[in-house]
Amino acid sequence: MQEETDKELYKEYLKGNKQAFEKLVIRHKDHIIYFISRYTKNTDIAEDISQDVFVYLLLHKEQYDFKYSFKTYLYMIAKCRALNYLKSEKKVLPITDYNNLYIENNDLEEIVYKNQKSNYIRKVINKLKPDYQAVICLASIEGFKYKEIAKIMGKNVGQVKVMLNRAKKKLKEKLEEEGLQYEI
Repeated sequence: MQEETDKELYKEYLKGNKQAFEKLVIRHKDHIIYFISRYTKNTDIAEDISQDVFVYLLLHKEQYDFKYSFKTYLYMIAKCRALNYLKSEKKVLPITDYNNLYIENNDLEEIVYKNQKSNYIRKVINKLKPDYQAVICLASIEGFKYKEIAKIMGKNVGQVKVMLNRAKKKLKEKLEEEGLQYEI
């Protein structure tokens, strides 16, 4: 049986199927917490904010426009909620917790090397300005398309392309300054 799409589940939820909404929460909760924690630097706070995101969906059911990706809509809400939290706390924190690089074999030396490299890249990414960190996360880790990133970040596609290009260029410069050659 083919798995239901987010849009299909949301339509079912709008018809009164509470299990459909639960499936959406289970499907996206961990990714949303991870995304929000990049702003808050605190998993507990990110979990609270993610609950607020899903409560928002419950309270504002009819606001979702089905011509857009549900995942994009969800991340837009998550970003807004995270930024609102930061504003209320009067602080802006950089994105952290960059995913480990993919490990393709079980060679211990290779695993250790890749983990060290990943940790190093994470530290360098954290030195970038928050918009650059966010665009790298959305494009490289979450796999969003330019149009989706633009919607999440409140920019147009051209601005996203420019920002991502600049972010990658800046990341590469910083890595080279630190003596690490890395293709972005």
